Amino acid sequence: MSESLRTISPVDGSVYVERPLAGATEINTALDLARVAQAEWRSVPVATRQEILRKAVAAFVAKKDEIAAEISWQMGRPISQGAGEVAGFKERADYMIDIAPEALADYHPGEKDGFNRFIRREALGVVAIIAPWNFPYLTAVNGVVPALMAGNAVVLKHSHQTPLCAERFAQAFEAAGLPKGLFQYLHLSHANAEKLMGDARVDFVNFTGSVPGGHAVQKAVGGKFIATGMELGGKDPAYIRSDVNLDHAVENVIDGAFFNTGQSCCGIERIYAHESVFDAFVEKAADLVGQYRLGSPIDAETNLGPMVRASSAAFVRGQIADAVRDGAKALIDPSKFAANAEGTPYLAPQVLINVDHSMRVMSEESFGPVVGIMKVKSDAEAISLMNDSEFGLTASIWTTDEDAALSIGDQLQTGTVFMNRADYLDPALAWTGVKNSGRGCTLSKVGYESLTRPKSFHLRTKI
Repeated sequence: MSESLRTISPVDGSVYVERPLAGATEINTALDLARVAQAEWRSVPVATRQEILRKAVAAFVAKKDEIAAEISWQMGRPISQGAGEVAGFKERADYMIDIAPEALADYHPGEKDGFNRFIRREALGVVAIIAPWNFPYLTAVNGVVPALMAGNAVVLKHSHQTPLCAERFAQAFEAAGLPKGLFQYLHLSHANAEKLMGDARVDFVNFTGSVPGGHAVQKAVGGKFIATGMELGGKDPAYIRSDVNLDHAVENVIDGAFFNTGQSCCGIERIYAHESVFDAFVEKAADLVGQYRLGSPIDAETNLGPMVRASSAAFVRGQIADAVRDGAKALIDPSKFAANAEGTPYLAPQVLINVDHSMRVMSEESFGPVVGIMKVKSDAEAISLMNDSEFGLTASIWTTDEDAALSIGDQLQTGTVFMNRADYLDPALAWTGVKNSGRGCTLSKVGYESLTRPKSFHLRTKI
């Protein structure tokens, strides 16, 4: 009997999806098919690729209500927020499709008498994409759509928590008439995912996940000379400057920390507030968090769902307990959240003060509904604390002074600097991280560079 995956829904602990896992035979068949399909696809005009992929996006969006419900049952996000991921999927896909002609166009360095010189962007071949559960479509679309637009074939391995997402991609591409073999998905064990990535027929790996997962990817591809793109962990900071628009900052910083139950790669996980606004910010933030409605994500009134699994909630509970033991003060009373229960994925949100970087909650990735707030005396102190992390994905500065934001941003060790917003990916900008947040880039014109290789043409036209 073949192995199978079982998706346990955090909503009620039931088995929501069960699928057989692919093995060596299926991997071999998929890669052979991808190679053949890509050899033809690479010669298809970009305009034709655009037409097909736009049809796929339309087919996907047409199923938004079904998709939103599936997201809730698979990973626990409130159903009221599910349609937002479909809208984000469309925004990113549309943008990457639209810019493809420019991003993939030949580059001409300038005229030189007697020569025709240019650099062409050439497809890599077969791209393996390993996608996570937390934003199952947004993380996957970053790689899937531009990889196909660039002339590659794609093999997607999605998280066991969200396997239906891979199948939804396949349905949309089939409806759009994408040639067979160009997009395929495989439900794989970790061991077989490593075999897929290490196979000689795979030319690039795009991975979103944990730092240990990133190391596993590097090990899997270590026997060949290919590049990888990796978005790993984050411990993203927010700095509340003295000249902040306080109400705007409270609303958006708290949303940036607690949306998706805090399970966002670029969610705000630590806050530094200037001493002149610290008390006011903390009071307003705690009041807002206290109004969250924790419960079943299927309930339209819920705006804080369960974490993905009970063990994840237990980890965050441990971080909170350790911080309180070491002197932190918890501002939210968990008893006011009826759904909060030990041993379940349902966890009350928490705001902590009197925290410092010796506490796990301020240094380890939490990936849950908790945030610590520290008081700072200056921009310099805030910068030092924001950089005091093994991660560097995003950082946000909340101020009315754009010059100050630019100056502070230049000093931050991060992939993206936000001013007066957070937890959002603009597809026109490069999505990248530093330190243990990963390497490589998706989205924007720059994102196409990792999905293609440059080929130089040096043609002497006069002899």
